[in-house]
Amino acid sequence: MIIIANILPYIQIILSFILIAAILLQQSSAGVGGALGGGDGGGLYNTRRGFEKFLFILTIVVGIVFVASSFIAIFVK
Repeated sequence: MIIIANILPYIQIILSFILIAAILLQQSSAGVGGALGGGDGGGLYNTRRGFEKFLFILTIVVGIVFVASSFIAIFVK
């Protein structure tokens, strides 16, 4: 248990950097106008393929692992 308590902060730091990078690398179809409510519609459905799909799934998985490690950190202490 003490080993996990010592290693867990480093794991969370690494996971946070991966999560930040994965979020920043994703493309956003909404520009400034879309953020302020003036987008040109979003009626078209865009299918994720290739690296974009991998990045999307990686973001979800790393986010779930990060939340799980946070809960583990609460219970280990």
